[in-house]
Amino acid sequence: MSSTVLVTDADFPDLGIEHELAREAGVELESADAESSEEVIEAAREVGADALLVQYAPITREVFEALDLAAVGRYGIGVDSVDLDAASDHGVPVVNVPDYCQDEVAEHALALTLSSVRETARFDGRVKNGEWDWTAGKPINRLQGATVGFVGFGSIPERLAEKASGFGFEYLAYDPYRSEEELAGAGVEKVGLEGLLARARIVSVHAPLTEETRELLDAGAFETMREDAVLVNTARGGLVDVGALAAAIEDDEIAGAGLDVLPEEPPEESPLFDLEEVVLTPHVAWYSEESIADLRETVTRDVLSVLAGGEPTNPVQS
Repeated sequence: MSSTVLVTDADFPDLGIEHELAREAGVELESADAESSEEVIEAAREVGADALLVQYAPITREVFEALDLAAVGRYGIGVDSVDLDAASDHGVPVVNVPDYCQDEVAEHALALTLSSVRETARFDGRVKNGEWDWTAGKPINRLQGATVGFVGFGSIPERLAEKASGFGFEYLAYDPYRSEEELAGAGVEKVGLEGLLARARIVSVHAPLTEETRELLDAGAFETMREDAVLVNTARGGLVDVGALAAAIEDDEIAGAGLDVLPEEPPEESPLFDLEEVVLTPHVAWYSEESIADLRETVTRDVLSVLAGGEPTNPVQS
């Protein structure tokens, strides 16, 4: 009797990649549109699921208690929606895609940096409204050789630094979990947060969102930053106090911001909407056609490998 994998939920246009890989492995693949743990349990019982592939649905302790699962695969890096303690208690490996979209996010952070410094969004809006005035973005200062400060230094900012090598940037990083020697090996100076904010012209945020880091970039942080500084956030919206950010820009405490993430998504309203100094994108830094295909193939292959008796390539639990 073949095993069955249930895709609990997904916003992909189809599941062609998953179906093809499952067919090759001799595994049945079913799909649902589950939004709650109760709906996950109901759908999994209906098809006799042995493993789950999940995008947004909550995989709670109740799911692990109700189902006899061999594996849970999460489409993405984060696994906040999966109760890892419950998974371990029931001996169920959880797998993710830790290298997902790293090039894309690094490139998007660089794009937001360039747009914020060179004022491309502001100029675009003015030109489309019939205004042809190069002074609308003044003052614009040269980016070459600027100091870039990374709040959190993992693989994404490391890739960003590599991609931006031609700019001659000086790199700083605030990361309590990385040693001075590790950062120096990547060409980055380890500093405290206050020192980073005081020195960096570009503050690029890459930290995880925890209770300790929530609104890490607040009014006090913006007061410390340079007047010509730009804040770029491609990590989590909750890391930034957007009300304080808007006030800081309006009061000329900092020059502007480029944000791909906001505390509320999608936002109904925001004090940032009316500020030409702010470039906003809709949490899209992860996206490329290639990144989606890599994501789906990687997590599906890992779940299928576990069902075949193999060890997972990307286990979340230690």
